[in-house]
Amino acid sequence: MPKSAAVPLAADKSRKRKERLGEIKLELHRALLDNLNLAALDNATEQELRMEINSIATEVLQEKGIVLNREERTTLNQELYDEVKGLGPLESLLKDETVSDILVNGPHQIFIERNGKLQLSDITFKDEKHLLRIIDKIVSAVGRRVDEMNPYVDARLQDGSRFNAMVPPIAVDGSLVSIRKFKKDKLGIDELVNFGAFTEEMAAYLQAAVATRLNVIVSGGTGSGKTTTLNALSSFIDDSERILTIEDTAELQLQQTHVGRMESRPPNVEGKGAVSPRDCLKNALRMRPDRIIVGETRGDEVIDMLQAMNTGHDGSMTTIHANSARDGVARLENMISMSGIDMPLKAMRSQISSAVHLIVQASRLQDGTRRMTSITEITGMEGDVISMQEVFRFQRTGLTPENKIVGHFTATGVRSNFADRFKMWGYDLPPHIFEPTKVG
Repeated sequence: MPKSAAVPLAADKSRKRKERLGEIKLELHRALLDNLNLAALDNATEQELRMEINSIATEVLQEKGIVLNREERTTLNQELYDEVKGLGPLESLLKDETVSDILVNGPHQIFIERNGKLQLSDITFKDEKHLLRIIDKIVSAVGRRVDEMNPYVDARLQDGSRFNAMVPPIAVDGSLVSIRKFKKDKLGIDELVNFGAFTEEMAAYLQAAVATRLNVIVSGGTGSGKTTTLNALSSFIDDSERILTIEDTAELQLQQTHVGRMESRPPNVEGKGAVSPRDCLKNALRMRPDRIIVGETRGDEVIDMLQAMNTGHDGSMTTIHANSARDGVARLENMISMSGIDMPLKAMRSQISSAVHLIVQASRLQDGTRRMTSITEITGMEGDVISMQEVFRFQRTGLTPENKIVGHFTATGVRSNFADRFKMWGYDLPPHIFEPTKVG
């Protein structure tokens, strides 16, 4: 037989065996549900549960006359354990620290993100019913439900990962699931500098900005590293300050002693009980905060956020979705307009220019790397226009044959508008920090 013919035959045999193992796993899972005392699972140790699963699996395999090698048997027992106690096929991806995002497009297509790049994984669900069961397991654990009447849901996994799902009939080709994994070890300033996200000079500038209580907005697109950047910036806050954080899903990992964390809540099945970020923010203002950090500003809470920045809560921070500093200002204007407040454009811009001091732009570049591509100061108003000056930027110079971005960070040569403020607070930054980088 020619070698070329042997390869498809081997692949076909491997595929059929994989399908057969999937069927065996489904049968064993049904047997487990019939034989296991589900009420006693919470009190059973992991070792006891694994022994029980192994015992039931052995019995069923012997009854059906199925022989598996040691590797297949170990894999099968682990998958069965994940089905009973974990999230089935997703469990191995959740445990893989190299995976940052899990994106499920129906039961037979699961994409993962590694190092900023999406790739198709070889993990699948048995069918749509299997996928829906795992979705229901996740949402019921946090007192939510998802069905035809409520076809989409936001939730948080036990480890803090963000979970979003949309089910048929809204999801046409099978349920859609996205999981943004929660990083247990947050990246500090030093690690981000080592990874090339920004430079030591930029870090020194940002430390001065945060320590001297400038109001900072981190701007960027989805997955650009806004929350990671916000976490890193928060490390410059003095431990003696009282910080209140407001998020849709609690992700910030502040290391200070005096931190109060709040999480907004969507309405329940009856449409009641919602607690919006604006509700949290209004209440936070009554709780004597030194700083307020809002995980993401995306709605009418922008009004209260800007007022807080303007009225004694200097050093507050938040993130917004925008592609540049100028777009970020326009986004703030749009959010104020959509909040229903009738405010003249000049008054709106005046409010923004006096509240926000600094916009830090985080970007995910086409090669998957994340960079702090711009640091821009808001310096006031000129007529009806908000004046801005860029202090640092990432200068792209080309692309390698492997599609890696080539470039360098540089100061723009503009002296910081807050240099005197920094000096008064004891942060006398050396002039060379603001000098453009000479390359070549």
